[in-house]
Amino acid sequence: MPKSVLIVGANGRLGQVLASAFAEAGWQVAAHVRREPGGPARPGLRFVRAPLGDPAALAEETGSADIVVHAANPPYTRWKRESMILAHGAMDTARRLHAVLMFPGNVYNFGARMPELVEESAPQSPTTRKGRLRVEVEQALREAARAGLRVAVLRAGDFFGGPGRGAWFDLMMVQPLRSGRVVYPGRTDVVHAWAYLPDLARAFVMVAERHAGLAQFDVLHFPGHNVTGARMIECIDAAARRLGLIDPDARLRVGSMPWLALRAGGLIVPMWREVAELRYLWDVPHRLSGERLTALIGSVPHTPLERAVEETLRELFQR
Repeated sequence: MPKSVLIVGANGRLGQVLASAFAEAGWQVAAHVRREPGGPARPGLRFVRAPLGDPAALAEETGSADIVVHAANPPYTRWKRESMILAHGAMDTARRLHAVLMFPGNVYNFGARMPELVEESAPQSPTTRKGRLRVEVEQALREAARAGLRVAVLRAGDFFGGPGRGAWFDLMMVQPLRSGRVVYPGRTDVVHAWAYLPDLARAFVMVAERHAGLAQFDVLHFPGHNVTGARMIECIDAAARRLGLIDPDARLRVGSMPWLALRAGGLIVPMWREVAELRYLWDVPHRLSGERLTALIGSVPHTPLERAVEETLRELFQR
């Protein structure tokens, strides 16, 4: 029988890339969507539309799955209300399907005092509301594993690449690119962890294909691209010139984030408040260790940064 996977939250940016990656690898993909997709399903992929709040209906419509990937991620302003509800729904669905549950983790769990090299065993000391919510979700996943559900958390840095918008890279940094300007949220000499979504999605597929080697509850870190702001800006500059997005003779201007204005405006605009509490991520050097992931899957997918940035800008500006 073909391998099968349910992607919960396949309308989202990560969900779309995951669905494509699993289908390209020959899996039968059930892509859970809450709104009409932009086009017809590709071969090996079908859409399921059962309510997220009804795991029994979602499992019934899915039929069978070896893997369930919980990729549903509400906007920051709804994390407190929805994060745990969505996680429990995914856990219940995976139990009903007798599937392994995979969850995309992030670095919020470790807070502003995280070590420069973040290993799977690093202490989780969140310093933000979103970090505390993520710790609670992962604790619930751990407890579900003790009760019999197999769970794998694949943790990664900030997303870039893939379809659509909704990440720091596209909403903040390169949004003013056509005017010859980029915005960098923090110090340009500090290393920041990034995850190119097509690479991360392929890593999910490779972990799923080797799920027999996972522990009952397992945490793996995706190393991605760990680069300074100066290096990322350099790649954006070069790619933008190759794609004709900026004047080839002009100097790319680099602006900074108006953090004080975001904090003040957060009293009126909740999303600004949520963004402002993550400022520390751009001033605290951090990178994710990929040793355990490499031990499980071998060579970790890694597109050279220059090409990854160019493909991302092409997707954003030349569609």
